[in-house]
Amino acid sequence: VQLQAFGGGLVQAGDSLRLSCAASGRTFYSNAAAWFRQGPGKEREFVAGISWSGGTTGYVDSVKGRFTISRDNAKNMVYLQMNSLKPEDTAVYHCAAPESGIYSRSESDYRYWGRGTLVTVSS
Repeated sequence: VQLQAFGGGLVQAGDSLRLSCAASGRTFYSNAAAWFRQGPGKEREFVAGISWSGGTTGYVDSVKGRFTISRDNAKNMVYLQMNSLKPEDTAVYHCAAPESGIYSRSESDYRYWGRGTLVTVSS
């Protein structure tokens, strides 16, 4: 599975942005998916995950209520809607997929990674 994330950019605090992740190479609908991010000088962290069916989602506490992960299996796409952005959300965002249909919060469980897309939130 090849993954490519896009949709990042420079926004102001309080703005919204939607990231997209396109999957190709083989059928993707049986894989869970997740978004991770790495801010400047920080470790990469789990942001949001979604099961293969989209029926189960999970978020890191810092984005709960502001970010929403979703997927469209017919289009092999995963999305991250980000609202009420804060300067601390500034990071390179990566989409990833494990072999499993259940998402994990541990990056070591993810086999497939896409190139990141940079999100910069100015104050």
